[in-house]
Amino acid sequence: MRKRSVLLVTALTTGLLSTLPATAATAAPSRLAHDFNGDGYRDLAIGAWGANVGSAHGAGAVVVMYGSASGVSTKKAVFTQNSPGVPGTAEADDRFGYSLAAGDLDGDGYSDLVVGAQYESTSTKRGVGALSVLWGGRSGLSGGGQLPQPSGLTQWGGYGSDVAIADVNGDGKLDVTGTGQSNTHLYYGPFTRTGTPRSHVRVDEVGSTYEAITGDLNGDRKAERVYPFGVDGDERGDIRYLTHTPGNGSSPESDYSHVKLPNADGDPGAIGDINGDGYGDLVLGDYRDPDRSVPGGHKGGQISVWYGSKNGPDPAQRPTVIHQDTAGVPGAGETYDGFGSAVAVGDVNGDGFADVAVGASGEDNGTAKDSGSVTVLFGSRNGLKGTGAKSFTQDTAGVPGANEKGDAFGLTVQLTDLTKDRKAELIIGSGYENEAGGITVLRGTSTGPASSGGKSFTAAQAGVKGNAAFGWEIAE
Repeated sequence: MRKRSVLLVTALTTGLLSTLPATAATAAPSRLAHDFNGDGYRDLAIGAWGANVGSAHGAGAVVVMYGSASGVSTKKAVFTQNSPGVPGTAEADDRFGYSLAAGDLDGDGYSDLVVGAQYESTSTKRGVGALSVLWGGRSGLSGGGQLPQPSGLTQWGGYGSDVAIADVNGDGKLDVTGTGQSNTHLYYGPFTRTGTPRSHVRVDEVGSTYEAITGDLNGDRKAERVYPFGVDGDERGDIRYLTHTPGNGSSPESDYSHVKLPNADGDPGAIGDINGDGYGDLVLGDYRDPDRSVPGGHKGGQISVWYGSKNGPDPAQRPTVIHQDTAGVPGAGETYDGFGSAVAVGDVNGDGFADVAVGASGEDNGTAKDSGSVTVLFGSRNGLKGTGAKSFTQDTAGVPGANEKGDAFGLTVQLTDLTKDRKAELIIGSGYENEAGGITVLRGTSTGPASSGGKSFTAAQAGVKGNAAFGWEIAE
């Protein structure tokens, strides 16, 4: 279950770029993930998978907002499958932009963007899904190539429901993992500009999953891959990760060991070093309320932190569990709050410890049912803590907008340093703002996200039309 306005209004009737891209970088590219034009500032890619492109309802789009010293700038671009060089054609219900991930796939120093079109059709099957790449360069993103579609995709299987980018085998090249129904696939870098990887392989022994989480949990400079999925008897999530252990067999996929975390639950997740020990920690959002068919959890939802080590997270450890009834956390656990329906990890206050943003998209604020909230929890040498937590809604002083019924503020969250000050901005998606979606950007400071000076952008301001689902997905 994925829980997942720029300044000039432009209709998506032709699929062309909506504004001029960012000013070309004059120096060598920064090699930063998320920096599509290489100018040293990370950029923001936002999915709008429900956007109409001409008469094609729900064809989907991606909005790119370029970073600057003051955060997101006035420079943006909109991409659809009708944009020059982008594979495919904008067709009804393709859902282009349903999943996004950024990284330099071809090694030229500019970050590229992988885009999932969840229900892209082939000539013989409807809704199988696809992954495409938009290539970075001095003028920003342009063109594209399609990653090879795995064999055996099923009709309406939704391949490309999630995508993640990381170096999983330690060869210094970024790799791509894509999910959808029962087909999870790994593409090894480097990639050519046609989208051709060095090789690719199906990930066996993984159930039907729509999530992919990557990060280094054991400090070996190789990313682990976490694939949560629900199974009979464990509907809250079977959590396991794959770690690179070469020499186990003759096939590429046999070079990975499966490690189960049988006591872990959750669906969305993220990885970052919360306690500063040099090992990535796994954060899982378990937003479901307890009931007879799905026991466990906490009323209103919770998150858990599984701390990494030289051997990865110990399955026997007692994780840190935080919810809205934890001391120091604003609010209270209430049915259907959805606390943990979105999570993100990043250092928002610049103290060297990763912090965690938690979306509660079903939070009721007064009479504004399901208007939503976001809570920021701070990392420390002793791990994640509830004390000092900060909560934000659209009625928080300085935050743009207002709490309205069904906005789902916090449906998506992301923590990314857009201003190059070593403090991550908090980016919040409001999935149903004005029925079409929106995002809010709060600047990171030494005391956490600053509500004053926040910026917000609606789907209409981004130039996307229809029930666009703008802000349901923000590139990881």
